[in-house]
Amino acid sequence: MTTLAHLRKAALRLPEVAEDAGSGTVAFAVRGERFVTVTGDGAAQLEMSRDDAEAVLGRFAAAEPVTRAGEPVGVRVPLAAVNGMELNALLEKAWRSRAPAELLDVRRQAERGEAPDGPDALPRSIGRPATRALLAAGIGTLSAAVARSDAELLALHGVGPRAVRLLREAAAARSQAGPKR
Repeated sequence: MTTLAHLRKAALRLPEVAEDAGSGTVAFAVRGERFVTVTGDGAAQLEMSRDDAEAVLGRFAAAEPVTRAGEPVGVRVPLAAVNGMELNALLEKAWRSRAPAELLDVRRQAERGEAPDGPDALPRSIGRPATRALLAAGIGTLSAAVARSDAELLALHGVGPRAVRLLREAAAARSQAGPKR
């Protein structure tokens, strides 16, 4: 059994997710696109592809299809019917159904532990666990990483004090070097 608190924590861990309380309901969106809404009776209404929705309906007896204009758009699952791991997987599917392509690319790179190359690339010296953690949080560049506080970076599983120090040092070295011509 999961709770609204668990859903909120899990949803906000996904890259670029914000809580959207515009209509008086609890909902979460990625770049303005809602992917989950919590109903008044304690169910999560998750937007997802037809294939993902069918798989969820086959796996959870308590799940119900959600349709708009007769077309399937997702599923409704009572929070009490899923455990934390299952809810995390459902949120990931729903997030992926609404996230923009470039954010999905960053997420795929994170899963492989690959940071993009370029002048603003994350330094390899921070190590693969820290790189994966940053990418999974939607932080794909050095400038995006150093824009976060030390506490925010350290809150990511896989990012330790050494990685934070190396990020700060790399940013300082790049700023002293100035722009490349």
